[in-house]
Amino acid sequence: MNLKIKHLFKALLVLVALPIYGQQGGMWIPSLLKGMNETEMQSLGMKMSVQDIYDVNNSSMKDAVPHFNGGCTSEVISPQGLLLTNHHCGYGQIQAHSSVENDYLANGFWAKSQAEELPNDNLEVTFIVRIEDVTKDVMSGINPKDSEQVKQSKIAQNIAKTVANFPKESYQENKIKSFFEGNQYILFVTETFTDVRLVGAPPSSIGKFGSDTDNWVWPRHTGDFSLFRIYANKDNKPALYSKDNVPYRPKYFFPISLDGISEGDFTMVFGYPGRTQEYLPSFAVEQIVNDLNPVRIGVRDSALKIIDEYMRAEQNIKIQYASKYASTANYWKKWIGESLGLKRTNAVEAKQAFEKDFIERANKNKKTKAYADILPQFEKLYKEITPYAVSKDFFTEVALRNAELLSSAWKVFALEKSFTNATSFDNKKASIINSQERFYKNYSPKVDEKVFEAIVSKYANEAPKEFLPSILKNADIPAITKEIYKESKLTSLEGLKELLNGDAKQVQQNLNNDKGYLFAKALFENYLQNILPKYEELDLQITALQRTYMKAQLDLYPDARIFPDANSTLRVTYGKVDGYYPKDATYYEPVTHLEGIMEKYVPGDYEFDVPAKLVELYNNKDYGQYAEDGKLPVNFIATNHTTGGNSGSPAIDAHGNLIGLNFDRVWEGTMSDIYYDPSICRNIMVDARYILFIIDKFADAKHLIEEMKLVHPKNK
Repeated sequence: MNLKIKHLFKALLVLVALPIYGQQGGMWIPSLLKGMNETEMQSLGMKMSVQDIYDVNNSSMKDAVPHFNGGCTSEVISPQGLLLTNHHCGYGQIQAHSSVENDYLANGFWAKSQAEELPNDNLEVTFIVRIEDVTKDVMSGINPKDSEQVKQSKIAQNIAKTVANFPKESYQENKIKSFFEGNQYILFVTETFTDVRLVGAPPSSIGKFGSDTDNWVWPRHTGDFSLFRIYANKDNKPALYSKDNVPYRPKYFFPISLDGISEGDFTMVFGYPGRTQEYLPSFAVEQIVNDLNPVRIGVRDSALKIIDEYMRAEQNIKIQYASKYASTANYWKKWIGESLGLKRTNAVEAKQAFEKDFIERANKNKKTKAYADILPQFEKLYKEITPYAVSKDFFTEVALRNAELLSSAWKVFALEKSFTNATSFDNKKASIINSQERFYKNYSPKVDEKVFEAIVSKYANEAPKEFLPSILKNADIPAITKEIYKESKLTSLEGLKELLNGDAKQVQQNLNNDKGYLFAKALFENYLQNILPKYEELDLQITALQRTYMKAQLDLYPDARIFPDANSTLRVTYGKVDGYYPKDATYYEPVTHLEGIMEKYVPGDYEFDVPAKLVELYNNKDYGQYAEDGKLPVNFIATNHTTGGNSGSPAIDAHGNLIGLNFDRVWEGTMSDIYYDPSICRNIMVDARYILFIIDKFADAKHLIEEMKLVHPKNK
């Protein structure tokens, strides 16, 4: 391990007398919990050992927490490979199996036997087998005096060599990730299963109850879960889908607690948080709040309003756009809350106060005096990069994410680099047609036309003028839009196939006669020539400086409680069940109940309808063994530090049992990716008892309950 990192972890061992909130927050590497983290966790009430969480030689919790399709987390909850994750994580698969005649989004889906479980294309889950620090190998031969490009090239070579040489089984894979901004490198041995079948999902009126109105909001009443099953070959190894495959026999699976939670209880969340930026300088946070988030929010706000109107009016469009709308709205609302939270908690001022102390510490020692120059360099670089960053975000949000004709054109644009190689051209052409078949299945030209006009107009009117493509300057966007959607062949799969019909010369001619493609191409070339190169040049300098800044913090604050930023690797975060004060004179209790669903119930409403059977179960108080004091818990909150990627993460009690399923954060605390404040940062979880209740009493899928292990840990 890097000596500075090792020194940090040793120093952290003494920090056991912090106030209770000082012992929360952070996303910790599970193989490095021994010491300070274990002591903190025990002080919060944990009864298990860290070996129960991560053990390379014996089965442990890590063996039951796979990465779900690269973007979410999941957990194994039975000896037959039954997998639990969020409804919104499985949404794409549920949608893919849905149709107007067989609408699993609206009605739910429950396989009554393993034979009825539905296979899924392009769905995989990845387990962590082993975690090893390989910093010494990756940093071998790196000269501090080399340029950043030379350093990164050498690091890439060392990573490739280490990945190739580290021992693994033939069906496993080695991956190396950077930590502490490139000051540490860790290797993960992984095992990926690709035969993952849909087992069960509640209707969206349960799994997405509250929809976009309640998204990122507390109090919450959402049954955000779905069930899948992992299949393996007869040797219990990963295998492509086959009718001969059998349910996976896991090394470990989670027992599920029927005892629930109480305020103040220890909680732990295990999963794959995507990305945090906890150690940014104040200049970066100012840029996010004042420049970047307003662009992202503004473009998506325009697109979402249009799509929402069509989804409410037409059922087929509702099905086509359900997953896309949810994905787009998710971060739109998150960015709004993030900006508000950063302002409310005075994050910039807090960063500036830290930076003042940082400079004072740096100047006290000749060896660290150079660190004092870091912050003035940051200020200069962020001022210079801002117009490029704003232009980049405008382009990305408009051309790549929200105007679907443009995003389709982007894929075709890549073909132009293949015109000189017939084999490469043919392969890429076939790949584009294949990938776009699903795209056009969920595409409506009339919806996209309205979105295109609105957000391209915003791009033309609000982006930095000096970096606008000439085609947008003083342009009649409504007229351009009407012409493109009337004449371009990019508005249908059949049209796309016509454009790509023929050899490279013919395809090039077809494309450059298409008005939609020519418009898109003008945007793409402007971005690639006038925005991206300078942005990447400045961003590379910022990245290198951030690495030095991170090392400086480790050097100058050896006793600080510092964790590596999230990077989609397996992490542990822990805290306690706790309410919070979102604003003056308002306190939020940490648990919601089924009564709250009925209070929000609006018959026939897009977001707050409730299935008739759930109403019946409520009226009869038919809760089975899942109620507590006559009430059925639905959701709860705690101080676990989570982010995107933790969706579907297991919420675990002090004894190691599953008590819930992580699915969201509270709106007031979404700035925790940048600045964690334990006074308002809370993660939101579905209570495990509500999940069991829906499976058992609502879906009558008792065969699934029977394969789980239900426990009463508080009776011990």
